[in-house]
Amino acid sequence: MSKIYIDTSVLGGCFDIEFKTWSNKLIESFLIGKYSAVISDLTLRELENAPLQVRNIFKKIPEKYIIYIISNSESKKLRDEYIKEKIVTKKYLVDAEHIALATVNNIDVLVSWNFKHIVNYNKIRQYNAINYKIGYKVLEIRTPREVVDEE
Repeated sequence: MSKIYIDTSVLGGCFDIEFKTWSNKLIESFLIGKYSAVISDLTLRELENAPLQVRNIFKKIPEKYIIYIISNSESKKLRDEYIKEKIVTKKYLVDAEHIALATVNNIDVLVSWNFKHIVNYNKIRQYNAINYKIGYKVLEIRTPREVVDEE
């Protein structure tokens, strides 16, 4: 079963006109156990301030299909490397840490609707150049639309 790291943009996308079709299809895939939803402590903190309807989408995912991961010294070191290499600024530290967490935990794909700092062709290349240089595998970074079936 593929492990898919999601950030809060995916959950919030369930209520966005442009993104709801694909976010909801991905959530449906988690509900039936087609994929495992990887949730980090960062995502959980972001959910604390999210609207109730967004928190409720997350609560629908069965615990048996969720993998929880937490920030640690390894992910923070990689996050800091992304900042040092100016992929993103310290203002977007959390975005860099989402990438680092998925990388150090060997996640299959990170899924987001954040086109500015995460699902961005140039940023993806830069993140993966650092990952490769340090010895990590390339991280697939996609939108929900790219990982769900078109049925």
